[in-house]
Amino acid sequence: MSPRSPHPPPVRAWGGTGLAALLTLAAPSARAAEQVVFVSGAFRRSIPVADLERLARTGEAVGLLGDALRLGGKDPAEVGKLLNHRVTLPLVLTTRLLSTGFGETALEKLAVIIYPLKAPGVGMVALRSATILGIEAGSGSLSAVGFLRAYPNEDVAINLPALQSALQGLSGMGNVVKEFLESDLGANLERVKPPGAPAQP
Repeated sequence: MSPRSPHPPPVRAWGGTGLAALLTLAAPSARAAEQVVFVSGAFRRSIPVADLERLARTGEAVGLLGDALRLGGKDPAEVGKLLNHRVTLPLVLTTRLLSTGFGETALEKLAVIIYPLKAPGVGMVALRSATILGIEAGSGSLSAVGFLRAYPNEDVAINLPALQSALQGLSGMGNVVKEFLESDLGANLERVKPPGAPAQP
C-alpha cells in the first residue's frame, strides 16, 4: 500500500451538498468587496466598489474612476453598460464545472490575476465563491458588479501585467477587456494624483 499524501486531494465533487453548504454561509452580513486595487509592481491604485456600482447604475463616473476614464477617453456610460452586462450561467452546472479538473485549472490561472489583496493564497476559493454566490444572487446570471458584491474579501487585487499577458491572443469577450486595458487604464491611474500626494513633475 502506498503511503498517503500529507496533502488532501483537490475537492472536485461539490454537487448539491457543497453548493448548499456554500449558500448557507452567504449570510446578509457576509463580507463583500469594498475596493478594487489595480496592482502593477510597486504601483497600486484603489477604486471603491461603490463608485463602480454608481457608474453601473447611473452612467456617472466619480473620483479616481472618473479621472481614469476621462484620461483614457472612455465613455462612462459605455463602461457602465459593460459592468452591468449579464452572462447567463446555470448554477448547478457551473458549480460542477468549477469542481472539475478543467475548472480547477481555469481558477488557478485566474487567481494569479484576481485575488484577495492580503491573502493571495486563497484566490481560487474566493473566485469560486464569488462566482457561485453571484450567480445565485443574480437568479442564474452574473455581471461584473454582481461578482464584486459576492466576492468574500474587502480588497480585490487585479494584477494588470498578468491580466494583459493572459489576454494576448484572445478573441471575443477577451478583446473587449483588452481594448479597455489598452486605453492605458493602468497608466492613467498612475497619472492621477492620489489625495494629498504632491504633483508629479
